[in-house]
This record gives sequence, structure tokens and C-alpha cells, in this order.
Amino acid sequence: MTGHHDDYHALLARREAMKLRDNLLRPSRSTGGDNGHPPAPLQPYDGAADQEAITRSLAAVTPFGTLINRLYEAMFSQHPYLRQLFPDSMEFQQAHLEKAFWYMIDHLDRPDELTAAFAQLGRDHRRLGVLPVHYEVFEASLVTALRACAGHAWTAEAEQAWVRMTRTVSAAMVNGAQRAIGEPVSWNATVTEHERRGADLAVIRVRPAEPYPFRAGQYARVESPMLPHTWRPYTPACVPGEELEFHVRRTGPGGVSDALVTQTRVGDELRLGPAQGHATLDEQLDRDILIVAGGTGWASAKGLLQELSHRRPAGLSAHLFLGSRTEAELYDETALARLEERCPWLRVTRVIDDGRHGDLLMDTVLKAGAGAAGSGSASGSGSTSGTGGADWSRHTVFVSGPAGLVASAGWRFTEAGVPQDRIRHDPLPVTSTGGAQNTPSAHSVPSAHSAPQGLTTQGFAAPVRAHFAAGAAAQL
Repeated sequence: MTGHHDDYHALLARREAMKLRDNLLRPSRSTGGDNGHPPAPLQPYDGAADQEAITRSLAAVTPFGTLINRLYEAMFSQHPYLRQLFPDSMEFQQAHLEKAFWYMIDHLDRPDELTAAFAQLGRDHRRLGVLPVHYEVFEASLVTALRACAGHAWTAEAEQAWVRMTRTVSAAMVNGAQRAIGEPVSWNATVTEHERRGADLAVIRVRPAEPYPFRAGQYARVESPMLPHTWRPYTPACVPGEELEFHVRRTGPGGVSDALVTQTRVGDELRLGPAQGHATLDEQLDRDILIVAGGTGWASAKGLLQELSHRRPAGLSAHLFLGSRTEAELYDETALARLEERCPWLRVTRVIDDGRHGDLLMDTVLKAGAGAAGSGSASGSGSTSGTGGADWSRHTVFVSGPAGLVASAGWRFTEAGVPQDRIRHDPLPVTSTGGAQNTPSAHSVPSAHSAPQGLTTQGFAAPVRAHFAAGAAAQL
């Protein structure tokens, strides 16, 4: 009986999504027909024109912090029941929405990229209990907030551009949710092991109640029952199996990482969102592999190497450069040593970088060159292992770790001639706000306005000093 009940509600949700999608893409009454006549047929969306109009309006509605506060005030005052869909602390949600606004504006002239990113976001929002009707509520609240912030400076042209932008991404999110309607929203997982590897670091193993589909290199959003509606991304340090392994570094008090490291115990229940990300091995392995990992970015590297050990064709090799601030912070040495012993095709270079000698990890990588260095180590004194040039252009490159490392590595690999489509990593967080910029290719370092909530964008960042204190870029 339960199955029929679920199917019935799934059908209702699908019909509601299809109806709202059509409504969202229809011009508003203010711009459509009159006297009961239907509005004119929808023309192809001119995102570039709306980008210009919205950019001209930014002086009246930024900084976005005030706009977002007023948006949520309007939403919760008119629809108090929606507050339960959000975490107790709105700080992260507000920061995420600001990133999303900048991303929308930056990508309005590239509607295919925009809709693809927000289709994925719509799929993800299913786990939060978001329904199609909520997008209409969001639009109305946004218009209220825009008018309040801009005052007399507000124009009909600006409002219509904001509404069209919002409806475009809302329609993409509804479509994304609709396409995923047969997929689980989340997976319950029981903690089977919790091992502290330092004051602020834990290795956690969980057993999902049902098989959890993912590929090595993808990440999962994790929710702790101590912080409902608050999800953070972590990359499994394994290949698919009965259990998943996560490496979590505590980044501060009160957040998900704090709950997972200091308060989680064996037997606790966590929730996992669907796997995401494209930092995975190719289906056809025909290039040697280079992996650069710092801190808990080792988790992603570990999973990739495990998959490679099962699928590697004869003659293919891999080189891992693993960075940490101190030797003591190489927290998974036993597992790494086993991989080295088992895999003669794997070369490992450990780099101890305390930050006093610039970007020692990437300096070591580029000096080593393709296949020039064997197992070894480099230290903060400036010594490195390996000799040769800096030509990794024949490899597929994976980078995981702190955001500064990922940004620096992507920029420097590109400067060294590695094709952008062969530099793979998890998405980077937003680092600043400002105007739009072009973003040319996949898997490369994101612009200052990266895709919201873990969606990969493209473009380049200037080199950034790498630090290992914060853990993996996706592991916040």
C-alpha cells in the first residue's frame, strides 16, 4: 500500500512541476496581453540584454546582504511555515544565495551554462523539501526586497529583468527536480567507525541503509542530526562498496565539521545527498594520471587510486604529490604505504610545506616533470625530489585540497600547457564579489563567482598561496 501511495504523490509532484514550469516560462501579466487575451508567445530569452539592465541596477540593490535579509523577512512574514525548511542559523544560506545571485548575473549571456547549473541545483534541493510552488514565493519575496532596497531608484525595466532571470533559473531547477523524480532524495547511513587522527581531524566510516551510487572522486553532501537542514560536501575516500569513508577536518566551532569530528559516535545516523562532481577517471583510461592533493584532499586521491588499481590498463602509471604542513599531518600513512607496496605503477612524492617558502607543493610538481621523479619527499627547506622539466601535458591531472591549492594549481598547470579539459577538481567557493567575467572551459579553475552549492564553473583565478589548514576544498 505504501508503494502505491508514494507513486500517487510522485505523479502529483510531476504534474505540479510541469504546470509550474510552463507558468514560470510564460511572460508576466504586466508584460503580456490584456483584457483576458493570452500573452504573446514567449520569445527566445535574451540574457545578455537582461544582464546589462541588472548590472545597471546593482548600485541600488547592493550590497546583497541587505537585499537578502529583506527577502527572507518578506518570505517568512508572508509564509511562516517555510522557516522550518531552513537551518536555525541563516548565515550559510545567505552567503550561498549571494553566490547564486552573482553566478546568475555573470552567466546570463550564457543561458545553456546557467540552466545546466541550476538544473543540478534543483535536483539537489529535493532533499530540502523544496516544492515547485516555493519558487513563486521566492520570486514575490525577491521583488518586494528589490523595491524596498532601491526605493525611488527602482525602475520597471530593472524589475522585469530580475524577474525574467529568476524565472529562467527557477524553471531550470523545476526541470532538474522533475528529471530526478525517480531518484532517492537522500540516504540514511549509520556510523560504524569514528577514529580521531588528530585534535581536529577524524576518519569516519558509515554504512548506508541502501546501496549508495557514486564514483571515486565525486562528493556527497552530509547532514548531521545535530544540525538539521545543514549540509556540507565531503568526498568519499573509497570506491563504491558496503561502507563509505570520509576524512573530516574541523574548520571551526558550531558547524557540521565540528559536529562530525567532536560529537559524532559509532551508531549515530547521518544523511547523505546524491553524489555530485566530475573529478572522476575517464571511462577509457589512455593517459597517465597525475594527482596533486593537500590536507584532507587525500580523501579524493585515495578513492581515485583505489579505482585505478582495479581498472588500470597495462603500461599506465600514476604519480601522487601529497602535501601537508608537517609530517605528523600525513594522517593516513598506513593506507598510503599499503597502496605503494601493492601498486608498483604508483609513484608518491610527499611534500612538507609549512608555507614559509611560497607554493612549495606546486613548485615540486612542476620541477619534477612527467615521470621524472620516483617516490620521495620534499620539505619546507626548499629541497625537492625529482628533476626535469614541467611538462605534464600528456597526463590527466586531478587536484584536491584547500581552495588556495586548487586555484593555484589550476592556474599554474594551464600556464605550463596542460589542456584545461584535463585539469579536474571539485568546485571552488566564491572568494570575492564584483562584475561578470568570461569563463571558457570545463574542469578548470572557477572565476570569482563559482557555481552555487557545488556546481562546477569554468574560468581562471590568479595564483593563490596554498595552505593546508582548511582541508579539502569541498570539505568545509
